[in-house]
Amino acid sequence: MTLQNPLCTIGIIGGGQLGRMMIYRAKKLGFRFAVLDEEGAPAESLADVFIKGSLKDGRALEELALISDLMTYEIEHINTGALEGLREKGRAMHPSPAVLRIIQDKLLQKELFAQNDIPAAAFFSVDDPAAADFSKRKFPLVQKARRDGYDGRGVRVLQSAADTPLPVPSVFEDMVDIDRELAVMAARGPGGSLAVYPVVEMAFNPEHNICDTVIAPARIDEKTAAAAREIAVRVLTALDGVGVFGVELFLDRQGRVLLNEIAPRPHNSGHYTMEACVTCQFEQHIRAVAGLPLGDASLLRPAVMVNLLGQPDSAGRPVIEGLAEALKVSGLSLHLYAKREVRPFRKMGHFTVTAATQAEAIEKAEYARSILKIHGSGKRGIT
Repeated sequence: MTLQNPLCTIGIIGGGQLGRMMIYRAKKLGFRFAVLDEEGAPAESLADVFIKGSLKDGRALEELALISDLMTYEIEHINTGALEGLREKGRAMHPSPAVLRIIQDKLLQKELFAQNDIPAAAFFSVDDPAAADFSKRKFPLVQKARRDGYDGRGVRVLQSAADTPLPVPSVFEDMVDIDRELAVMAARGPGGSLAVYPVVEMAFNPEHNICDTVIAPARIDEKTAAAAREIAVRVLTALDGVGVFGVELFLDRQGRVLLNEIAPRPHNSGHYTMEACVTCQFEQHIRAVAGLPLGDASLLRPAVMVNLLGQPDSAGRPVIEGLAEALKVSGLSLHLYAKREVRPFRKMGHFTVTAATQAEAIEKAEYARSILKIHGSGKRGIT
């Protein structure tokens, strides 16, 4: 199905920063957008129609479906059973509820990788870690809750059998000897057409395991980049997915590229595409789910994206430090997410710096990072 513009409405389940950016970068294609989320969500002010409600509420999802020609989502924590019911009634949505059900459960993800011979860390699953015997296991192990984990939540590193695991059904992986973490944004249309973005390099906040920097392109050789792109294509094909997907990978110290996790939506590692690529990930996602031709995913210039996280002691209304000085940096584009409340390490915005060379982009991004901070009310004001 190809939607005909400009008379069609796309319903977005979730109104966070991804939904917000999806609207303001895809609005030029002529679609209307309806959004379902709680009051005050970042996308509320940009939506043509906003439905206040829970993503778990089947009635709210049906209300969104009734006013939408097509539905998509920007977050995985949704009532999948309700979506399957709507799909059975003929409501169009991409990615499909079947894809979402796999993504929501890390064990199903891992089993899909194994069934399709996609390289990943060895794993096993445990329903009740508190009662399990780990004495014969090889450590260290990385525990990942099967459900509801994101941005470092639901992850624990076990150094020995004496460490206490999280008390939830989990996947346990052999710890990878990581050289660097990589990511690839890839898009797939309903007919199987593909658009694959450059491989990027991710750096994580060590305290909270949140991605805080993305370097595009990654500082790797072409053989490694080709292996990462191939894995991304194999993942989308295995899922029979439609839309944009974030494919997170490890490069280990032996030079192997291993699949880590996948996200069935635009992803933090693809924010740089708004300034640095011919077609950004958000427009690409709408093109893919609407059955339109995919756009050019080529990189125009080297870029560095930096997440703006709430400061460790932040609370209350967001207050920006260093705004005026940061906006003087040539090649810098700032995106603030219009969140009404700041919390420690909450994603409040990001900026991307593009430059003629990668070294220049990195230098400018590090300078902007040093001066641009988001505190809570009562802290320093806009300067």
